[in-house]
Order: sequence, then C-alpha cells, then structure tokens
Amino acid sequence: MAEAVIGTAPVVESAAGQRAMRRITNRLIIFLGICYFISYLDRVNVGFAALTMNKDVGLSATAFGAGAGLFFIGYFLFGVPSNFALARFGARRWMATLMVCWGFASMGMSLITGPYSFAFARLLVGLAEAGFYPGVILYLTYWVPRENRAKLVGMFSLAGPVATMTGAPVSSHLLEFMQGVQGMAGWQWMFILEAAPAVLLGIAALWILPDRPSEAKWLAADERAWLEGRLKAEQDEARAAKRDIHVPWWQALLSVDVWVLGLLYTGATVGTYGMSLWLPTIIKSHGMSTTDTGWLTSIPFGLAALGMVLWGIKSDRAGERMWHTIACLLLAATGLTASIFASTYSSALLPVMLSLTVATIGVYSLRGPFWALCGQWLPPATMAAGVAAINAIGNLGGFVGPFAIGAIKDKTGSYALTTLPLIGFGIMAVTVTLIRYRVRQRNT
Repeated sequence: MAEAVIGTAPVVESAAGQRAMRRITNRLIIFLGICYFISYLDRVNVGFAALTMNKDVGLSATAFGAGAGLFFIGYFLFGVPSNFALARFGARRWMATLMVCWGFASMGMSLITGPYSFAFARLLVGLAEAGFYPGVILYLTYWVPRENRAKLVGMFSLAGPVATMTGAPVSSHLLEFMQGVQGMAGWQWMFILEAAPAVLLGIAALWILPDRPSEAKWLAADERAWLEGRLKAEQDEARAAKRDIHVPWWQALLSVDVWVLGLLYTGATVGTYGMSLWLPTIIKSHGMSTTDTGWLTSIPFGLAALGMVLWGIKSDRAGERMWHTIACLLLAATGLTASIFASTYSSALLPVMLSLTVATIGVYSLRGPFWALCGQWLPPATMAAGVAAINAIGNLGGFVGPFAIGAIKDKTGSYALTTLPLIGFGIMAVTVTLIRYRVRQRNT
C-alpha cells in the first residue's frame, strides 16, 4: 500500500483508494486535460497567427501585445463569478456551457479586421474561458484528496505545454497550407479549425462529468466509500482547526493569503504567456521559416511537460509545497537572465533556445505544487472564491507579459531586453511570498 502525508499524520492509501485514484485519472483527469489542451491552444495560437496576421490587418508589436493580453482582462473579470456559478449549477452543466461559448468566441477571431476588432475578440475569448481552469481546480477538490492533488493537478495542467508543443507545428502548417483556401487566410482557418473541438467537447461534458463522487456510477462501492471517507476526514480536520467557518465571499477576497498567492501566480503567468505568445516571433526573427519556427517552438514546451509531471510527483512524495513552488520561479528567473546574456553576446539561436527552455520548464513545473499549496493555505469555506481570485489575479500577468514585451520591442528593437519585466515580476513574487511564509510560521 502507498503511504502519503496529511498534515503531520501518515495516511495509508488502501487498495480501494489506489483503484479510485486510477479511475479518476482515467475518467476525469484525461478528459479535462483534453479540454484544457483545446482551451490553451485557443488562447496561445494567436502567437502563431501573428506571423502573418499582424501584417494582414495592420497590427504593430504594441497593438498585438496589448490586444493579445486583453484576453486576461476578461479572465480577471469573470473568473470569480464563474466559480460561484459552478458551485451553484454544478460542474457538468457549467463546464459544458463554458466550452461551447469559448469555442464560438475563438472561431470569431477569424473575423478580425484591425486593432480594435482584434482587441474586442480577444476580450470575448477571455471572458468565455475565464471559468474553466479555476473551475477545474475547484472541481478536483471535490474528487481528489489533498495528498494526491499536486500530481493530478500537474497531470491536468500538463495539457498547457503539450498544447503549445504539438500546436506549434500544427498551427504553422495550417498557416501555410490553408492559405487562400476558399479565399480565406491561413490564420483564419487556424482559428476556426482549432476552436471547433471545444464545442464538441462541451456537448460531451454533459455525459462525461459527474458533479460529485456520489454520482459516479463507474466507481465501485468500496472505492466510493474510501473516497468520500477521505474527503470527509479533510473536512473534519478543517472543522477541528476552525478553518471551515463560513465567511462572505467578499471577505475571502480580502484575505492576505489570497493576494500573496495571487501575486506568486502572477510571477509565473507573466513568464508563461509572455513566452507562449512571443516565442514564435523571437525564433522566426533568427531567420527561420514558418514551418521550422513551429517545430522549434515545440521543444521547450515538450520538456516543460515532462518537468511538470516529475516535479508534481516529487512534491507529493515529499509532502512539501512551498519550496517546490519557489524553486520553479527561481529557475525561470535564472533562465530568463541567461537569455539576456545569450542574446547580447551571441547572434546564434541555440543559446537563446537553451536559456528560454530552462525558463519555460520553471514556469510550467510550478503548477502542481502551487495549487496544492493553495489548498494548504486557504480554508475550505473560502476555497471557491479564493481559487478563482488567485487565478484571476495571477492571470493579469498574462496581460502584463505580452504587452510589456511588445512595448519594449517597439521602443528598443531588442528581444533580449523584453525579458526584464518577466524577471522582475518573478523575483518580486518570491520575495513577497517568503515574507508571508515567515509571518505564517510565526503565527502557528
């Protein structure tokens, strides 16, 4: 039997528990991961569209960065309300609604004609997608005991770098081979074809996603009993520690821990989306073709996908979240700093790719231990509002990163200098989190 750590007491996972976790992985994590794959592809494929779209519709680097980042303003505005809707209407119906809406919104990106329509379309996609990721994080707290959470959240989040890794060559090929078909540009076809699966998955979610373990007919009776017992034990532990006291949602949003965790997540998302949306352009600036750019872009994200799984497993085995999260941000800052020197002292692509690969591994490997850390710091009564708020605050970094890179590129003509704000946000997030961690240690 496998042993995990809950608080200070070891918990032995029974054979029924091991089977339950395997079934949850096979039935829920894989399906949700596929949905997140499409979601992530629909939010970052604009980086590949920029290779030809910007010229077609007249977007400067600043206009593209600002418009691309507006996705995260919509994300910020609708993330918290969406999690309340999920708690109210159930994951099955709400997830299905979100996926259908973002699918049609992403298809609408094919209709843009200039900077204003581009900005408006990105805002709509952000509003539609805002509730999915925080909704899944909340949903998994209904299904996964916290000793297994970092690994399974990491497996689910794996779809992010995998989407960029596999979507890079697919998107670049669509740009080239669909150009002119039915009188439409390749980037228009790319938006349509890559968004259509979201609508189909949304319909499928109505039959695949049960709201709670009690509704899962695919769990055996002993598996369901083990799972419900483990989750109830966590609730009892929180009740004994007075962490389940109900507070108004607005009070949860005023929690210092929510804002510190949100800032920590911002440090990661500034780098995540800054690189996701601009890396194809950076690589192509070294003289690569569109197809070669797609294949080269996939390399850092493929290695980041592997790092996410291994780091999440390590965090679960160690039963430690805080330092596993901090280490990822420090690794990302190191890689970004190295990229400045690589770009300054060499015109070759290889050293730039190596340093940005290290940074990409850092920002993506953070996901599993970070969300498990949130489960430790936030009381269960504030989990719905807290998780959504952390995700919303953090994803404002998705606006800051692309916009800062575009503005600095327009002003200086240098991609090397564009990494400075990404490094700065990461270091600031680490510093604030360590201060809060010391305060929490003194108060316990």
